[in-house]
Amino acid sequence: MPFNFLAVLVASLSTLLVGFIWYNPKVFGTIWMKETGMTEEKAKNSNMVKVFGLTILYSVMLSFIMTALTIHQFGALGMIGGPDFIATAKPSYAAFMTDYGDAFRTFKHGALHGFMSGVFIGLPIVAINSLFEQKSWKYILVTAGYWIVSMTIIGAIVCGWK
Repeated sequence: MPFNFLAVLVASLSTLLVGFIWYNPKVFGTIWMKETGMTEEKAKNSNMVKVFGLTILYSVMLSFIMTALTIHQFGALGMIGGPDFIATAKPSYAAFMTDYGDAFRTFKHGALHGFMSGVFIGLPIVAINSLFEQKSWKYILVTAGYWIVSMTIIGAIVCGWK
């Protein structure tokens, strides 16, 4: 089962598309700016190469690990020691992959696991940090909502794109 780097890259870039929509002033951008104290002037003075470059890097990292969270066959691969050990794996591994190699490899299944990851990983991380930073619940919901939607899409892409 080869690793799909193109799916990881596309999934990573999807976070930018979601962000452009999610943080648009007509969607949640105005609320987010008010809750963070961001102004148009402050935004224009940002180092956008740094912001978008690191956003893509972190999104690649998130998309990379999302493959392990959404594609169950990686668990079987891990049990034999990884890709380097496929040739020396016991016949039961080959039989398992023959029987279940594409099981649950759908966009729908990946979206489910991506959504669950957003709710059970993304939301708690955003909420805990925000509580200590004394951010509002509006901020928490807007920011966590972005990550729930993004992780749902990432999960769908990396799991369903074979």
